[in-house]
Amino acid sequence: MNTLKNILAGMLIICFCTAVFNPAAVSAEEELELTAAAAVLIEAQTGMVLYEKNATEPMPPASLTKIMTLLVAMEELKKGRVDWDTPITASQKAWEVSDYGNTSTMFLNIGQQATFREMIKGIAIVSANDACVAVAEHLFGSEEAFVQQMNRRAKELGLENTHFVNSHGLHDPDQYMSALDIARLSAYFIQTQPEAAAYQAEREFTFNDIRQFNRNPLLGSYPGADGIKTGSTPQAGYCLAATSEQQGIRLISVVLNTPGMRERGLDSEVLLNYGFRNYKLLTLYDAGEPVAHAAVSRGREREVPLVARRPVAAVVPREDEHYNIEQVLLLDEPLAAPVEEGQSAGAIQLIDPEGNVIDEVELFVAQTVERLGFFRSILRSIGDFFAGLWNRVWSNEE
Repeated sequence: MNTLKNILAGMLIICFCTAVFNPAAVSAEEELELTAAAAVLIEAQTGMVLYEKNATEPMPPASLTKIMTLLVAMEELKKGRVDWDTPITASQKAWEVSDYGNTSTMFLNIGQQATFREMIKGIAIVSANDACVAVAEHLFGSEEAFVQQMNRRAKELGLENTHFVNSHGLHDPDQYMSALDIARLSAYFIQTQPEAAAYQAEREFTFNDIRQFNRNPLLGSYPGADGIKTGSTPQAGYCLAATSEQQGIRLISVVLNTPGMRERGLDSEVLLNYGFRNYKLLTLYDAGEPVAHAAVSRGREREVPLVARRPVAAVVPREDEHYNIEQVLLLDEPLAAPVEEGQSAGAIQLIDPEGNVIDEVELFVAQTVERLGFFRSILRSIGDFFAGLWNRVWSNEE
């Protein structure tokens, strides 16, 4: 925003029978019994951290790496570099990466082709290392070039404790992610790539007449669970990024370096239970719903509605009452006509009682406003002058 940001309507305080809180205090409210060396729980839409344990510590991510692999691959699909039916050939390197005594493979043979869709499903459902390399080589010519794009996207997404060396997650001392980075990447992936994210909820996958099963222990056993990714290596331990949606709120949990498959599932359930038991999502404005109106200088219309492209919402405790959410509008006003639909026009901030900004959502112009012609502008100014004069005279007589 390049003009003066006016705080409109003062510090608007909207009262709800719920609470907004300082997220830093949440993790201290209830000490959860977890076996994971690092863990985090976030709300997917706002990114609010609800619980954390060593959440920013860089650690080996194992196959949770593949969340970024899937994101980059799907973004290339949207760019038209590939389509769902494009045949992809498995190289010797792709075959070799699944010949290390691990079971994370879709059993591609050297020179065998599979469609892009089959490869994506193999990665999402059974964590296929061979598919990761095959897709990487097809899209960028080499896995190394693909990994460079993975690191670029990590930087663009603000993942501060993440670095990739390969596309599949087999251990390398220079490959790491934090639990918080994984959770935020997962939320972004779910929101921007729903078709690929849906594959993560599928329970089984068959290729080359080999039937395999999704290792996510929450699928089919935990209410609302529909993803995201498991991972394990001797160095990383057993890891799980899990998600569930219940009662209008989606939570994402990440546990790193648990001692076993059972423990990673139990830790994830503990985190998700904690979140669903204590918090809910309060939506103040839906996506596309007018949030405010901004004045338009010399526009055919005097003002224009402003909307957000995503819901304006806050995570609030389920039981607490008598807390306030402050809505602060920071607007570029007045807007100078012509104004184009989709033009950025400011933001709305949500502030908790301690003064913390818990969310800031950019606002956009909802409709085009053409510039008023010269003579019509003069006539409007004259009309406004006499209208103002009449109002002052009338108020004095009263």
